[in-house]
Amino acid sequence: MNIIFWIIFGLIVGTLANIIDPSTSRGGILGSIILGILGAILGGILGNIVFGIGVTGFNLPSIAVATLGALLLLFIERAFRRSS
Repeated sequence: MNIIFWIIFGLIVGTLANIIDPSTSRGGILGSIILGILGAILGGILGNIVFGIGVTGFNLPSIAVATLGALLLLFIERAFRRSS
């Protein structure tokens, strides 16, 4: 997968995660792209370990796994903000 794919995929996933959990502003478009890419990496790794599925391309299961990874990152971020 090339860099343009990851940017577009990250934007879609990051936007979905921010729509599902709209608690605070997270840096606009660039923040959504970074959240989506990191969520895809985390979701892909965990999804592959637990369910045997990961981010394999631009399809619905990959978007779902990546969105769950992004939501997990938002949950971790919120936990660290509350503790400090």
